[in-house]
Amino acid sequence: MDEGIEGVQAPLWGPQPEQDAELEAVAAAILRQDLDGARFAGAIRRSIDMLLDGQHTGRFRWEQLYKTEKAHMGTLVEINLQREFGFGDGVDMDYRIAGVDVDCKFSQTPGGWMIPPEAVGHLLLVVWASDIKARWSAGLVRAAPGCLNTGGNRDAKTTLNRAGREAIRWLFREAPLKENMLLGLSPDDADSVFAQKSGQGRVDELFLRAQGKRVSRTVVATVAMQEDYMKRVRYNGGSRSRLQSRGIVILGHYTSHGDIARLLGLPVPQAGDSVSVRLVRRQAHNSDAPYIELNGEQWVRALPSDPEETVPKLPEI
Repeated sequence: MDEGIEGVQAPLWGPQPEQDAELEAVAAAILRQDLDGARFAGAIRRSIDMLLDGQHTGRFRWEQLYKTEKAHMGTLVEINLQREFGFGDGVDMDYRIAGVDVDCKFSQTPGGWMIPPEAVGHLLLVVWASDIKARWSAGLVRAAPGCLNTGGNRDAKTTLNRAGREAIRWLFREAPLKENMLLGLSPDDADSVFAQKSGQGRVDELFLRAQGKRVSRTVVATVAMQEDYMKRVRYNGGSRSRLQSRGIVILGHYTSHGDIARLLGLPVPQAGDSVSVRLVRRQAHNSDAPYIELNGEQWVRALPSDPEETVPKLPEI
């Protein structure tokens, strides 16, 4: 499968339905704005993060949400896509795209989109996303009667039948979603992070236990649960200075830090990201390892068996 820009797949088209000029026009209008899906993926990521509201709640899993909160996910996706792309309000449906009314439907279950009676005959923008899988899909389909299951729930809503699911024109399918790295921590590591009583203590523990991983601003906010959460990362009292004596450096979105990450084989921090790693001085037993120079000395990534050493302050340029 062809790849788009970093972290986002190029469009994958599914089985072709009968030619639908309105559907084709809407597809073209969306792809003109977002051929690689980066903007679409960003809107979905923001929607999930807004619902979790980690900065104020410390939540990072879907299961931690109340039932009433989960019901609002579709609304947030609808709102954030409209903000991102500037879709006009529809006459009868959610959006007006390329002069066509389009209803936006989100589900965490593939094929689980609930379609109300008033949407029958209209175009649907169907969206699926999973935070655990870090994947999302979006496609277009017309809610024609022959594409819908008979019967429905008490609100007379129904779902796509097999023919309807096969008729979806996928704009993006199983594309990567920016990872919620807290979901990748082991239960023991996650428990240890959130067991710390202070926000600063939780951020320190995060960078000790999540070495070599990109840690986003959202993750820091979720762990710190404070208004000035990024202050907990910096030097002058944050994790960068508090963890120096343990050999931990925290790379950020500086040019020099990106160079260090590449030299040491670490993920390169993007805007708002932090990446921690423990370093030790280069010696005979680790002389073959990639190294960087700090204060005139050579430093390499530490092995678990290496004792902790105080590491110099990183340049911030």
